[in-house]
Amino acid sequence: RENTMNRNPTLKFLGAAGTVTGSRYLLETDGHSVLVDCGLFQGYKQLRDRNRAVFPVPPETIDTVLLTHAHLDHSGYIPALVRDGFRGKVICTPATAELCSLLLPDSGHLQEEEARYAKRMGFSKHLNPEPLYTLEDAEASLRHIATRDFDTEFEVGRGIRARFLHAGHLLGAAQISVDIAGTHVHFSGDLGRAQDPLMRPPVPLHEADILVCESTYGNRKHPRIDAEAELAPVIRRVAKRGGVIVIPAFAVGRAQGLLLHIARLEQRGDIPAVPVFLNSPMAIDATDIYHRFHDEHHVSAEECRAMYSIATLVRSVEESKALNLRRGPMIIVSASGMLTGGRVLHHIQAFGSDARNAILLSGFQAGGTRGAALAAGADHLRMFGQDVPIRAEVVQLESFSGHADADEIIEWMRNARRAPAMTYLTHGEPDSADTLRGRINRELKWQARVPEHLERIDLEQPA
Repeated sequence: RENTMNRNPTLKFLGAAGTVTGSRYLLETDGHSVLVDCGLFQGYKQLRDRNRAVFPVPPETIDTVLLTHAHLDHSGYIPALVRDGFRGKVICTPATAELCSLLLPDSGHLQEEEARYAKRMGFSKHLNPEPLYTLEDAEASLRHIATRDFDTEFEVGRGIRARFLHAGHLLGAAQISVDIAGTHVHFSGDLGRAQDPLMRPPVPLHEADILVCESTYGNRKHPRIDAEAELAPVIRRVAKRGGVIVIPAFAVGRAQGLLLHIARLEQRGDIPAVPVFLNSPMAIDATDIYHRFHDEHHVSAEECRAMYSIATLVRSVEESKALNLRRGPMIIVSASGMLTGGRVLHHIQAFGSDARNAILLSGFQAGGTRGAALAAGADHLRMFGQDVPIRAEVVQLESFSGHADADEIIEWMRNARRAPAMTYLTHGEPDSADTLRGRINRELKWQARVPEHLERIDLEQPA
């Protein structure tokens, strides 16, 4: 283990530097090592290859993981970290713990399933493709999870204390405020929106010596479009032509928001009553969790029941396959949101080539993903070793993002009592992060920069 005794506290960027996935930040001081987030890299192959590389520090040298929220680009590497030697606690909020108990085993199962399918169909370049980790690895990692409530300071290690603050964005999602050897480091996590239809807004920034802030939408503003006004005409026109609407959606957060809006539209008679299918066992279970954490969102119990009952819940593989034999009109909500894997790929394969149908992209599409290719106008997608033609109408929904946009991030920062010594912009594509950096410099007069991958910062001399 590297000797960290009697040296200044440091921050090392193990991920999400210059890219929008793979959130991993390492804090070290006086022999104690804390990892903030432990996410998967997604999108471009050179980024995904980092998931297969040796972890930048030996997992057994990490004492604690602090987790902002359950999305896989923040939590999805935990099973591999535990398998490879991590023996500490993964500390998060109660809702995040419950969502991880769904997301991580599902991720392991999907990776095993995709490896088996690739081997059977012969489209992997490897003779015997192996998953990054297994269902068993994921289930074993859950035994390391411990919870702390929001707004309660707790000790992480010698000279390190932390606190979870509401971030909006997703059930359980937290900003993490860490005091390490007298330096206050604040991690924004993924910030939600001030006027989100589902989640409560993020707690404003109070103060920080060092700020590590996401920049997913750092180069753009969300259009001020009502989500239901954007969704309704698409459903009406596709239903009128007897088409199938396939909506790739993140199983946790986005799927629930979509069902809420579809239920409201149908109840008001703004769309025809077409069959709706939620084809994601994880999304089904996550929807139930939303019922039990009402204090984190502003959807009534009655609307939660409507959101849950509007769709036929599809759990088994056989039921999923049967959907591909049905005719429209119908709506299928299925994971994953960026078309990186999961059941939705089979629906795209079944329905994407028919011009009567539609594919609705309901969230951010990271570069290098199939979702990003569709959003850019691709007329085919590479799936299961073959090119699948896309003739269906493709619609990028602009009003469903769970991330704060550039204006909302700036306003969140304005509440700070004082300027941080340095603001590091992460979790954004290069243009997004650098555009936000320029705005922070100009409008707030703060020091800000985009860190390099694997860069280490002395927290007492951050510049």
